[in-house]
Amino acid sequence: MRIVVLEDADAVAAFGANHIIEGIHRKPEITLGLATGSSPVRLYQNLIQVNQEHKVSFQKVSTFNLDEYLGLDGEHPQSYRYFMNEQLFNHIDIDLNNTHVPNGAAKNPLSACEEYEQAIRNRGGIEIQLLGIGRNGHIGFNEPTSSLSSRTRVKTLTKDTVDANRRFFAEGEFQPRLSLTMGISTIMEAQEILLIATGAGKAEAIKNTIEGPVSAFCPASILQMHAKVVVVIDKAAAQELKDVSFYEYIEQEQQRLLAAVKGE
Repeated sequence: MRIVVLEDADAVAAFGANHIIEGIHRKPEITLGLATGSSPVRLYQNLIQVNQEHKVSFQKVSTFNLDEYLGLDGEHPQSYRYFMNEQLFNHIDIDLNNTHVPNGAAKNPLSACEEYEQAIRNRGGIEIQLLGIGRNGHIGFNEPTSSLSSRTRVKTLTKDTVDANRRFFAEGEFQPRLSLTMGISTIMEAQEILLIATGAGKAEAIKNTIEGPVSAFCPASILQMHAKVVVVIDKAAAQELKDVSFYEYIEQEQQRLLAAVKGE
């Protein structure tokens, strides 16, 4: 697990965007796993800017989002399909037919989950999976106690998650209590995982993810078992780690090694 500690949220967003852009440059037809929520918004803004400057193209890129609210169609302003269109897809040169979000309006959500898994397999799997992290350590909508071997499925949201998302819904508006989400095992099959987190509110979750035991009570802790994970955090999110200077030292040495390999 590579730990990158940066000064602030803007630096985290820039680093994450550059990481994805490098992936696209290596393989223009790359398949990306994407996330919603507040954490990736700045990152998406960086991707939009670079695309509009014609420094990267998304024309051959395919994407699969982690999750969607059950009971909301893609036209609903609080749906994650709507979020992705507004925050990224409508502003870059991607083919919307190559963007995939679980179908929150599916008549048979159980079948929709199986079809989503098959669509990922048909595309050859996800190469870079972007993740945020909840305050309770959830990734996607895999809440604490989720099975570490779970696949894409219907998931009940915890009260904490519902409360955290209530600010996005008007008083009296229907707020979903169920979601469709990639499972933890599905996420772990990505070739590479990029997790970003900022702010003191994520510090405990980051500590448990990086330094805690692997446990279903902190779903993100399973990332310790993945062969290629980059965790990019700001200093506020890093404040509960035992030895931040050690992680910073390792990253410095990593960068020195990469520069030597490139002959810089």
